[in-house]
Amino acid sequence: MITKAFQKLPLVLSFLLFSAVALLAQPAATYYESDVEVSRFDYGKMWAFEYAPTDYFKETYNFQPDEAWWERARMASLRFASWCSASFISPDGLVLTNHHCSHGEAGKVAREGEDLDATGFYAKTADEERRVPGLFVKQLVKIADITEYVRGFTGKAASDEEMVAKEKEALKSAMEEYSSKAGWEGLEVETVTYFSGGRFSMYGYKRYDDVRLVLLPELRIGNYGGDPDNFTYPRYNLDMTLWRVYENGQPVNSSDFYFPVKPEGAAELEAVFTIGNPGSTERYRTMAQLEYDRDYRYKILKVWLHNRLELMREQYEANPSPGMLDQILNFSNSDKAIGGILDALHDPEMMGKKKKMEELIKAKSKAVAQGNDFWKALAEDYQHIGSYKSENFLLAPNPMNGVALQLAYATYGYSQALEAEAPEEELNGLRAEIKTLAASLNEPYEEKLLALLLEELQSFALPGDDYIGQVLKGRTPAVAAREILAETQFGDEKQLEKLLDAKAKKFSKSKDPIIRLGSLFVPEYEESQLAFQTGSASRQALAGKIGNEVYQVYGLAIPPDATFTLRMADGVVKGYEYNGTEAPVKTTYFGLYDRHYSNDGAYPWDLPQRWSNPPKELLRSPLNFISTCDSTGGNSGSPMINKKGELVGLLFDGNIESLAGNYIYDVEYNRSIGVHAGGITAALKYIYDAGRILKELGVE
Repeated sequence: MITKAFQKLPLVLSFLLFSAVALLAQPAATYYESDVEVSRFDYGKMWAFEYAPTDYFKETYNFQPDEAWWERARMASLRFASWCSASFISPDGLVLTNHHCSHGEAGKVAREGEDLDATGFYAKTADEERRVPGLFVKQLVKIADITEYVRGFTGKAASDEEMVAKEKEALKSAMEEYSSKAGWEGLEVETVTYFSGGRFSMYGYKRYDDVRLVLLPELRIGNYGGDPDNFTYPRYNLDMTLWRVYENGQPVNSSDFYFPVKPEGAAELEAVFTIGNPGSTERYRTMAQLEYDRDYRYKILKVWLHNRLELMREQYEANPSPGMLDQILNFSNSDKAIGGILDALHDPEMMGKKKKMEELIKAKSKAVAQGNDFWKALAEDYQHIGSYKSENFLLAPNPMNGVALQLAYATYGYSQALEAEAPEEELNGLRAEIKTLAASLNEPYEEKLLALLLEELQSFALPGDDYIGQVLKGRTPAVAAREILAETQFGDEKQLEKLLDAKAKKFSKSKDPIIRLGSLFVPEYEESQLAFQTGSASRQALAGKIGNEVYQVYGLAIPPDATFTLRMADGVVKGYEYNGTEAPVKTTYFGLYDRHYSNDGAYPWDLPQRWSNPPKELLRSPLNFISTCDSTGGNSGSPMINKKGELVGLLFDGNIESLAGNYIYDVEYNRSIGVHAGGITAALKYIYDAGRILKELGVE
């Protein structure tokens, strides 16, 4: 699922699991294909609305939408909370998005004795629609180009650091101005940086805070196939949910801006357009940055994600809970996505394309011609920070790294406060924090979390990283974790009180293993933080200059990287070759039942009871389909429309080949997967008996 992994996580992923040892043993790819072709579309097709590619649409699809079409497409499309996309699909504020975008929110309105995961939910009347406190959607109603405004601030910057500072100052000033500007009153304003500073925009959103649940499929059908089927195709998944937006106690009048549902969907090779809020892509990264991502950034993240995912699965088996299940779904999604990104970074063809494109841009760069090689300077910066990456990530005081590490930080801070003779009030606050953390030290899985952390630090240790050796003292990570928790005084309330009464020198010199962890780990983390922060402004400025060099070559013929802002991606309904055969452009409910029975109804291919006796009309109905539209995390819930502005599908995922899309768009194999409009209406008709909704949609 392409969802909130990029920030909830999301949002930001591997069903084929890699061990830390195997991943570390994977050699860095040093051979890049040279016999490759590059295209401006390597940068993708996520077009910003203010830079609509009208000439390209006319040339490619013989389609030149007018301003009214673009406005309706923009106003009918929504941000769903802070992690997904959605759209209005009726004149009365009915909203369509994904089940996986809604699952955690919908559960908040379950009443005593209800299990919405098992039964789903359908409000048979408007009065039964349930409001979710805190849930909101946003509609982009205003756009302004503020590029020249920002350049007025940055034009005289004397250094990279000053340039970055002045850009921030300019964007803050612009926000203040537009917040009170005529026509922008009451809107939530947001600045957007495109092309690494090549262009700047101001967006004004109308926010709706009254969002009510209308229909939620059962979890077993809304997440059919679970993690094994995630990022795969052919697919059989009713990943949809219906909500309604209210204002002043009444359904919003969306009659001027909604997408009528077309159950027939789109034909093979027909043009379709996906409108949503892709979270982030990194298609402008240099080769030096990509090699850093491959050898440090994502390599470390992959191991960390997989280890935490396995532990969460173990916890869930012992004590199932909806909250833990949501975490597992998010982590498994991220685990698989990062695995796909790593595969792409080890792919000689993909890396060869990126290398060739970089050489093309450098060959046309005026800066390089004048002796300013921004690429070389950035590469030197990344060589410096690479060796600090494991400490910068693994030693962060993240709750997912366990209480022992958090306690190590707390004791380190307390020791420093004692030595500085901090006020008693401050010391009491630190003591209270330590006691709170210590109370959880003996919780189940804390020993395993500490063992995982020590194993990861050992696995990624570089020559000179002797701090981990001082902790392990020749022990395995598992043995060290067990003995550290057995020996520490922090697990015993009386011993802890005695320890906290100690004077500064005695406390800092204590042989308690938790205090020892703090004295070893925290300075290493602080050193890594300093290394990253020291060159941050320089790296940001250099990346901006490189982005501008790309922009100077291609201009608005290419889209900017994704920024969780509204984009339109074009494509066609088209199959592709996979696994020695061809993927069909659509799947049917018949295939869903075949998958159920082929797997003997075993999880995650088991179907809810309500689905056990399907009518033949349902079996014939389409369920999922694919297109060449460009998408990524955050696009989940995006409407997929045709030239007439009719909704033909609901995007919910990409195929496994699309995971390289973080860096490059490949029209040959990348596919966005959607719930077919006919699959949505068939479920409403034959399974949920949602007659009032079908009538609202104008579907018989």
